[in-house]
Amino acid sequence: MQIDKLRGEHLDQLFEAILSLENVEECYRFFDDIATISEIQSLTQRLQVAKMLREGYTYNTIVKESSASTTTISRVKRCLDYGNDGYQMVLDRTQTKEKDQE
Repeated sequence: MQIDKLRGEHLDQLFEAILSLENVEECYRFFDDIATISEIQSLTQRLQVAKMLREGYTYNTIVKESSASTTTISRVKRCLDYGNDGYQMVLDRTQTKEKDQE
């Protein structure tokens, strides 16, 4: 599993810090301090691309709507198809949460 190459004490500390955040406002504050706007936008874009791919959008539509490169789209697609199901897990959970709030 590819996850094993990431594992380490420092990354565990980062994930524990993220898990300690209690709401979206705290996330904004923490991520504003820990990452550049460009880094945050890249992560946001990848999640948007994953959602659009899962919803069946074409590469051309995704490029137009997200401004993501075809390389980024391909990488996200590869993760959706052959990754560790991280995107699937998060998208399923956020979709369920959105439905519960309706």
